Amino acid sequence: MSSTLSTNLAGLALRSPVLLAAGTAGTLDELADALDLARIGGLVTKSITPEPRDGNQPWRVVPLEAGMLNAIGLANPGIEAFVKDYAPRVPSVGCAVIGSIAGFSVDDYVRVASALDACNCFGAVELNVSCPNVHKGCEFAADPELLQELLREVRAVLPRTRLFVKLSPIPTGKVTMSDIARAAIDVPRSNPTGPNSRPGADALCIANTTPAMAIDVVTRRPKLGRITGGLSGPAVHPMAVKLVFDVHRAVAKATSTPIIGIGGVLRWEHAAEFILAGATAVQVGTGLFVDPRCPLKIQRGLEKWVASQRASSIASLIGAVDTSDNQPR
Repeated sequence: MSSTLSTNLAGLALRSPVLLAAGTAGTLDELADALDLARIGGLVTKSITPEPRDGNQPWRVVPLEAGMLNAIGLANPGIEAFVKDYAPRVPSVGCAVIGSIAGFSVDDYVRVASALDACNCFGAVELNVSCPNVHKGCEFAADPELLQELLREVRAVLPRTRLFVKLSPIPTGKVTMSDIARAAIDVPRSNPTGPNSRPGADALCIANTTPAMAIDVVTRRPKLGRITGGLSGPAVHPMAVKLVFDVHRAVAKATSTPIIGIGGVLRWEHAAEFILAGATAVQVGTGLFVDPRCPLKIQRGLEKWVASQRASSIASLIGAVDTSDNQPR
């Protein structure tokens, strides 16, 4: 792989901007049986909660014409087992590893964040405040004040680890995605002499799956055991591109906050769209179910694209979409 794909994600050095999304590549490195992890940019672990979770009842994954519907329910071994059985393997994974944190209260997030920071082996942690597959899974991502309260507490226990915040694609009420993004970045500093260079998010992950539902018309039963779940794949990609574009233009560019584009990245063109819209990196999730080796194909396509654009690096194409002839009238 050429150096044209080298990426700086809030100070985290990646060999490429292509990451594996949380919950789609096993708890840590299980996908190594099908994909050489040393050839990609990095991966995000399973979202970890304080206590072990079995997840939702089946069915938990349903294929659709335009993507995939899932309601896994944050199944994971819990933080104690994760630190004991998985964290020691992080240095040997071969790529950057980003831990993922989930919870149902501020105390939940703080407990897991503190444990991951103490491991001192994660390049960053991703705060999953936007899971649509569990009760109250999106609560923090829908309220700017709640989100800032959460980030203040989590930041206090992350002196050594970058903080990425994974947002919901559909904020509720009168707030927009840009409002939520601004709240995640502009957290009032409670400790001016603290170790973190910025009190809010180091990067934004946009976005999680979109709440959705599927029904079997013969049995008249919901296809998912939890009734509703999260839609991912090609169907959500254009929506995610717009969200990245909006947040980059309204908030992220001015504050130098990197964005990780998430949603329907199955081919290099999808990744390139995210880059042009303002993303520094992308995550591949549903694509791994279609072809576990697709990240390598995406990276090869991006290399050729950068060369065809006569760009010195992929970084020079971040936010480079040309809207000069498309202004609203």
